Amino acid sequence: MSLETKIVCIGAGYVGGPTMTVIADKCPDVKVTVVDINQSRIDAWNSENLPIFEPGLDDVVKRARGRNLFFSTDIPAAIKEADIIFVSVNTPTKTFGHGAGKASDLQYWEKTARNILEIADEGKIIVEKSTLPVRTAAAMERILNSNDKGLHFEVLSNPEFLAEGTAINDLFEPDRVLIGSHQTESGLAACKKLVDIYAHWVPRDRILTTNLWSSELTKLTANAFLAQRISSINSISALCERTGADIDEVAYVMGKDRRIGSKFLKASIGFGGSCFKKDILNLVYLCGYYGLPEVAAYWESVVKINEWQTHRVVDRMLETMFNTIAGKKIAVFGFAFKANTGDTRESPANLVVRDLLAEHAEPVVTDPKAIPDAKRDLKDVLEKVKFEEDPYKAVEGAHAVVVCTEWKCFAELDWNRIYSVMTKPAFVFDGRNILDADALRRIGFEVTCIGKGKAE
Repeated sequence: MSLETKIVCIGAGYVGGPTMTVIADKCPDVKVTVVDINQSRIDAWNSENLPIFEPGLDDVVKRARGRNLFFSTDIPAAIKEADIIFVSVNTPTKTFGHGAGKASDLQYWEKTARNILEIADEGKIIVEKSTLPVRTAAAMERILNSNDKGLHFEVLSNPEFLAEGTAINDLFEPDRVLIGSHQTESGLAACKKLVDIYAHWVPRDRILTTNLWSSELTKLTANAFLAQRISSINSISALCERTGADIDEVAYVMGKDRRIGSKFLKASIGFGGSCFKKDILNLVYLCGYYGLPEVAAYWESVVKINEWQTHRVVDRMLETMFNTIAGKKIAVFGFAFKANTGDTRESPANLVVRDLLAEHAEPVVTDPKAIPDAKRDLKDVLEKVKFEEDPYKAVEGAHAVVVCTEWKCFAELDWNRIYSVMTKPAFVFDGRNILDADALRRIGFEVTCIGKGKAE
């Protein structure tokens, strides 16, 4: 690529920010600009306190920012100069109208497409980076290419396969980069330009190209399959608790089968994050739309099992804590949906806290990174929930601890000290199976783990 290549990403969130940062770092001959309408978010990207927490991100931003990486709210100027425009805006699940609760809300995406068309004075390559329903590119093309300027826009699909907490490493050493395009001369030429960007650091055999529709559908399908594995192992964890089997042992042996593999077989209180539930529900909606109700029901069951698994946490508390937790202080360890991120979107901890409140318990939330977002997510019940950055203070006088996020720091706490300040009997509910249950029992705790029951 020439020194004149200019990439713009519209959307400075969890996908756009890290992705563009790594592209700038690996492609010093390319100018990369990330734009967003949110001034405070852009200010944070230009500061020492980035708007998202991701291990390794700070160092990469510092290397590239001001050299060939820029963050701005001047969207018109960025669009005008761009050769390639990545669209990484929010596509949440609809909360209203037709398809509410399942279909993607594409209003921000459509506004962005129309904004590009209004501002651009020459044809561009448009790259779908947001997770979108299959055949969304066709709608984008209709908007962009229905113009009286004589401009042609080529739309590519380049879905992200990042895992929060390891996103920077995922970008530096991806399993694969997927690019979908029309199999036309202009489509393949646009695809090659994007391939050349990634080829700065990604081995060519890991850059996979498909038609546009296969690329769009692959993103939804990949997340659905990963989530399905989690729901499958979680469903078996409930059976383990009833029979005396150990879910970790079952999963370990299953994972030794090369046809199955060991990834995503860790039982827990359920998956969260911005992608899994949203993408599965999107897939459910698409299956229904295309007249496949049986397929839709199959994938919807993955979400139902996940929510059921999360609700089981408080059910087990009630069973263990004398059938009532009313008025009892419960320390909630972790609110981020997973460790090494401050992201709380669709976090199982949100459901756990609300279930605790429904039983008139008194939850105290502690998390090393996610308390600000936790307060936002619980704003409707804020007066009923306490927040404490210090886990040792969070457990003072508590009847129980429930581990909702697999932060390593929780396993490294002084549990003797914790036991000494809790109300007795002191209960621990390990929703992530990260603690040494036997060691805790020797201290005096009554410990309940996911998928580890005692036979009657």
